[in-house]
Amino acid sequence: MAGAGIAALLSASAAFAQTPTSETTAKTGDTVEEVVVVGVRASVARAVKTKRDATTVQDSISALELGMFPDDNVADSLSHITGVSISRTAGGEGQKVSVRGLGPEYTLSTFNGRILATDGAGRDFAYDVLPSDVISGADVIKGAEAANTEGAIGGLINLRSASPFDRRGQQGIVRLEGDRNQMSKLDGRKLSAVYSNTFAGDTLGVLLGVVLEKRDDRTDVAGNDGGWTRNADPNDESWAFGNAWGGAIDPNNNGVLDPEEYGLIGPGQFRVGSILENKKRRAFTGKLEWRPSDKFKVVVDGLTTKLDSPQVGYQQSFYPLYAPGRWSNMVVKNGIVTSFDMNNPDPEMRLNPELLNQTSYRVVETQLYGANAEWSVTDNLTLTGDVYRSTSKRHSGGQDSYVVLRMNQPNTAHIELSGDRVPNVTVNFADGRELISGLDKGQFKDSDFNTHYFSLAGDNIDDKITGGSFKGSWAIEKGWLGGVLFGVNYTDRKKSRDLVNNALTGGADYYSGNYAINVGALGGKVISNSFSLPNFMDEVDSRFPRTFLAFDIPKYQAALAAYNGKPRPGGGTYDYSKAAPVWNPLQSYRVGEETWSGFVQANLEGERWSGNVGLRVVRTKTNAQAWDAKIVQVIENGAFNYTAVYAPPTAIEQGNTYTYALPSLNLNYRITDELRVRFGAAKTMARPSVATLAPTSTTESVSWGDFTQVYSGNAELKPYSAKQLDLSVEYYFRPNSIFNVAVFGKRIKDQITTSWEPGQDIGVAGHLFNISRPINGDHAEVKGVEVGLQHFLDNGLGVRAQYTRNWAKSFVGDQERPLEGIAPSVYSLGVFYDHGPVSLSLSGDRTAGFTTAVNVLGNGYNEKADPITWVTAHAAYKITEKMDISLEGQNLLDKANTYSINGNPMLPQGYYRYGRSVKLGVSYRF
Repeated sequence: MAGAGIAALLSASAAFAQTPTSETTAKTGDTVEEVVVVGVRASVARAVKTKRDATTVQDSISALELGMFPDDNVADSLSHITGVSISRTAGGEGQKVSVRGLGPEYTLSTFNGRILATDGAGRDFAYDVLPSDVISGADVIKGAEAANTEGAIGGLINLRSASPFDRRGQQGIVRLEGDRNQMSKLDGRKLSAVYSNTFAGDTLGVLLGVVLEKRDDRTDVAGNDGGWTRNADPNDESWAFGNAWGGAIDPNNNGVLDPEEYGLIGPGQFRVGSILENKKRRAFTGKLEWRPSDKFKVVVDGLTTKLDSPQVGYQQSFYPLYAPGRWSNMVVKNGIVTSFDMNNPDPEMRLNPELLNQTSYRVVETQLYGANAEWSVTDNLTLTGDVYRSTSKRHSGGQDSYVVLRMNQPNTAHIELSGDRVPNVTVNFADGRELISGLDKGQFKDSDFNTHYFSLAGDNIDDKITGGSFKGSWAIEKGWLGGVLFGVNYTDRKKSRDLVNNALTGGADYYSGNYAINVGALGGKVISNSFSLPNFMDEVDSRFPRTFLAFDIPKYQAALAAYNGKPRPGGGTYDYSKAAPVWNPLQSYRVGEETWSGFVQANLEGERWSGNVGLRVVRTKTNAQAWDAKIVQVIENGAFNYTAVYAPPTAIEQGNTYTYALPSLNLNYRITDELRVRFGAAKTMARPSVATLAPTSTTESVSWGDFTQVYSGNAELKPYSAKQLDLSVEYYFRPNSIFNVAVFGKRIKDQITTSWEPGQDIGVAGHLFNISRPINGDHAEVKGVEVGLQHFLDNGLGVRAQYTRNWAKSFVGDQERPLEGIAPSVYSLGVFYDHGPVSLSLSGDRTAGFTTAVNVLGNGYNEKADPITWVTAHAAYKITEKMDISLEGQNLLDKANTYSINGNPMLPQGYYRYGRSVKLGVSYRF
């Protein structure tokens, strides 16, 4: 069969920094007939072989053929693997990966064994920056071996690139794709190409790849942006002070917090709208391999990608936060204020609907370059050396905006929780207009709004990793000892964040309260027209505005700049520079991390068994720098509107050094040729997020009346560590078919969680603050079971199914709480047909609901992600030996990610709907 297939991989214990691949090697005079199988069936077969040959518990995925992955996104493909779940970004694209229920922070991602730099605050890799076309396969290693890179408790994900020696000679593929989202009616397109060849008597090989992609995405969103209000509860130590900043919710208006009002919950701020994203992605890959002999090879390879995905969010925002005299006719059900009226004539006490425009400037440049050499010194000794540089850069400082214009007409309003994702909202203006119908008819213009909040923010993140390794494999074959693996690794990571915003200077509030300017007086036609989006929120039945006003932020900024020097409402002269973004030291940091590690691993083998035992020793030195500035004064500008005045910043420096010994044991017993049992025991570790090592803090919530100081971390936080056990049974009942059952347990020590310390005096006269900070908890326990099945019939039909169930809990002091980010169950079912020119597949993946944040409103009030089922389909037809056509569908059930407090539909926290999408592609091979 024509086309270039990606060959199966060697076992994980042999996967040194440059993971080798199996190949067809012809010696002089030999005749080798090579049959290459491609498509879904071949991809599954390679995955089964890789699992069978592995020396620890792992699962794998493989490309359908050169330059073609089973899904558009690597994360989506990983979600089909037993025990893997993913989170999604705008447009529904897979982004972060969790293994065995443990969140992304417990997972380490590498590319050919090299650590990938990240553009976020953590170590978890955002897979949307990496097109799937540059990958030939991926291994999810759930067990632990001394020879593998440390830093993962949930799992180690190693992405693999193809080699020009996978198939010798000239090979190539060009692919064109176009996609359409049925909810948003937006389109996308992609060009990808891969070329490989070998020269000079098959001693020199080159592989080149390119991906150019452009697509438009839309995500409909709703959320409780300002948090729910909950009265103080003197009977609950965690909520003795509450967060009812405007005063305790008082349905009987007696001015006293009565027992029946303890812990009463009401709305804070909620919003509804849509995020539009123009995503452009490009990637270039290259690999040069020189194999002058069977005993020596050198590989130089590189990867560079750029993701340019600016987002514009058009949203309606409502801020009905309680204050005495602001709510009337309250209805209370089960401790929640479910409806109320707002008819106070005071301009600061009425609802004042807001027009919210939010932009996000995300341009991520990721690069990875390295060189690898392998030398078979003797028939028994092989040495491998590897050096690399991995970088990620995202510079968005001062370019993200959060702009709020506030309606300024007298009105009365009614808010009612509907049990759906958005409350019912009715606003009637004194001049006879009504909010929903008025937006539909285009009845509102610039003069109906005042300036209010104008945040310019964004951070500049640079992550640079320099790494090197020297490893050896010594074949001994004496008794049970088959050989020894040994080596040393060095990693130097430097990550910096510079926050640039206008919050520290009070610039975000420069246009609010008594200083608000009528937008009509600015000129410039900031608001141009009303518009609606196709299928917007058509799954939500509540009554709220579904028409948007076109709000042009560049025109708004130009109009504000032109207003410079004019009298300022409330006194003084308007100075545009006062609202400009500046470097904010309070949330900026520099973190350096230098790690040395060494390992030795003995590979063991008996008549019906194999295994390994090893030890990895890791020593890490961390240094962190951040800045602090004390609040010297809080200025009240109006209801729920404050400005904090800070003292000059001072530098804070911290350091830490830790050493971990990580032993591991793996055994594989072959009961029969088809049936085997695996056992693994190890100690593993995962380092804290880089941001949690920096002693930064923020009090930005003071501006809207929430007196909370949030600490991001400190360098003395300990890494997570875990003692883990794995036991699995694998039954390879037919070629390329497997049924497996696994049980696992992890006892995690020093898991990082959050403490909440209410009512603290931080030295600000007249105000007590709540303190939130990351801490090492006592321990956490995770137990689980996995069941998997992969089977193909001779007629081309196949099935793949998996189920993972977790039981997890954590402890902080005497308090037991859920372990954040762990899905209690993940399961999927896929059916395939692959025969002749036809290839079909249908897959469904379901992730059960899980806790995403604990104690958001005191002990026991947790934010939870609701269950979600994601269905994908793929159909391909081979027109000729060189050309095929494919049709794919994503999110066929049109499901949304939703969040709530304790799963209560009356307390919605978030809603993200992406829509159903289809993609048509055509490929040509040469």
